[in-house]
Amino acid sequence: MSSMNSDALVFFGATGDLAYKKIFPALQAMVKRGNLNVPVVGVAKAGCNLDQLRARAKDSLEKHGGVDPAAFEKLSGLLRYVDGDYQDAATFEALRRELNGALQPAYYLAIPPVLFETVIENIAKSNGAGGARVIVEKPFGRNLASALELNKILLSIFDESSIFRIDHFLGKRPVDNMLVFRFANTFAEAFWNRHYIESVQITLAEDFGVQGRGGFYDGTGAIRDVVQNHLFQVLSNLAMEPPVRADGESLRDEKVKVLKAIPPIEENNLVRGQFQGYLDEKGVAKDSRTETFAALRLEINSWRWKGVPFYLRAGKLMPTTCTEILAKFRKPPTLLPDGILTENHLRLRLSPDVTIAMGLMSLAPGDGMDLQASEMVATRSPGGGDMDAYERLLGAAMAGDNSLFAREDYVEEAWRIVDPVLKKNTPVYPYAPNTWGPAEAARVTPPGGWDAPVCGPENRSPDE
Repeated sequence: MSSMNSDALVFFGATGDLAYKKIFPALQAMVKRGNLNVPVVGVAKAGCNLDQLRARAKDSLEKHGGVDPAAFEKLSGLLRYVDGDYQDAATFEALRRELNGALQPAYYLAIPPVLFETVIENIAKSNGAGGARVIVEKPFGRNLASALELNKILLSIFDESSIFRIDHFLGKRPVDNMLVFRFANTFAEAFWNRHYIESVQITLAEDFGVQGRGGFYDGTGAIRDVVQNHLFQVLSNLAMEPPVRADGESLRDEKVKVLKAIPPIEENNLVRGQFQGYLDEKGVAKDSRTETFAALRLEINSWRWKGVPFYLRAGKLMPTTCTEILAKFRKPPTLLPDGILTENHLRLRLSPDVTIAMGLMSLAPGDGMDLQASEMVATRSPGGGDMDAYERLLGAAMAGDNSLFAREDYVEEAWRIVDPVLKKNTPVYPYAPNTWGPAEAARVTPPGGWDAPVCGPENRSPDE
């Protein structure tokens, strides 16, 4: 695959929800920064025309970030539109005409995975795949078998180096901040291993429910929606070894090694929950056993992490919206009586604000030798202000930079870990909204208990 920038962007699903909420704002931002000056061809079966697509784009921007008059005018000039059925060869012939000789288009499949095969095969039949890149949205299958089939379809037409699997979580700058903390600070390497770390917990909490997406969510659930993709990405950034080179493939090599070292989840190390009222959501089956909460315990059988439990927790209608990591250190061999010391900890918050903090013991106020636990904040910055995840990811894909995208073997390893337990009929326990999940989640609890993040909504970004 050439490292040249794509000379056109085609996005299927141009009139869909994702385009409305995320793609048009990202495209305007790319134009504004001077990062997009090639034709942008929308494709959909909506019975509309280019003027109507431009109107929809403007409406999208008015509701999601605002219209920048100069940038929008330029984006409007770049927009093209093809209306037609994805199963009709004429649609792809019209697309080739709109591409007007582009040699390295990027095809963005912002459509349900069930349509991927049809679209990819028709791109190939219309001689549009040569030199092209393809960008696909998650979910990458529903289980290991469907992920293998999806990869087989993609690889039948495109090389792996030309496939960009979007997980918007990887487009977030705070996720990169974990790697900077680990590999750009000498002191971090000294304690970031099984000799000093007792346990690690990762929480991805949302204080809202399914937000009218009950039909989609009921076929997905928390494990498929955020655990095997978002949380595993956080986990692999935390646990990986330093890449041997500063390129995308070397970085992705180390992430895959982390997943390879994780045995499949066992039933007794998983608790699933469902918030009370979920069954009343529109589109949700009345006897649904889909989980809106999951807590699990993992082991990473690598040299660095053997014997250190990792606890992952994700849920909807939690007390707050927050993504946070807490690593607890082993207690020192002190002569002080038991119960006086609290474990030191490292806290990395990814959203809504970005925080690196260290929990430690210090002398309490007064004349005695009483101790107190306190926290030293190394750095804190508000959320937002950075390039939006979709803007960053689309720009990287069009530039051929694969470092922010999941590779074939990574996707398959992630499904290998969760697949066996997804096939089991594990219980789903009810929990009250605005709580940290069902009481049964105590079965999967870190030593000393789960940390309860307290995050205000004032810095929350729209896609949290």
